[in-house]
Amino acid sequence: QVQLVESGGGLVQPGGSLRLSCAASGSTFTIYRMGWYRPAPGNQPKLVATITSGGVTNYADSVKGRFTISRDNAKNAVYLQMNSLKPEDTAVYYCHGITFERFNYWGQGTQVTVSS
Repeated sequence: QVQLVESGGGLVQPGGSLRLSCAASGSTFTIYRMGWYRPAPGNQPKLVATITSGGVTNYADSVKGRFTISRDNAKNAVYLQMNSLKPEDTAVYYCHGITFERFNYWGQGTQVTVSS
């Protein structure tokens, strides 16, 4: 079992920055890839960014060049640095982890609101 807890959301003006954190606990050694998702129309989770245990990253086109995902394996944590935020980035951001056995885990979500 893996537990994921997000933090760092909040209200920010357009053009501002936020840093999200996700702390993993439990059987963290089983985690292959971690990432961040936000709901798309219809409430399906939409990829924002992911990072593997080896450091390979993947980004949604809409956030490339603005968001940076990073991972601290020693702390079992993943981070999302969000710069140049836009109103359309407003969403609940969910931390996600998938194990080598393809079990999926989700955090409870953290609200990000971009508004003037």
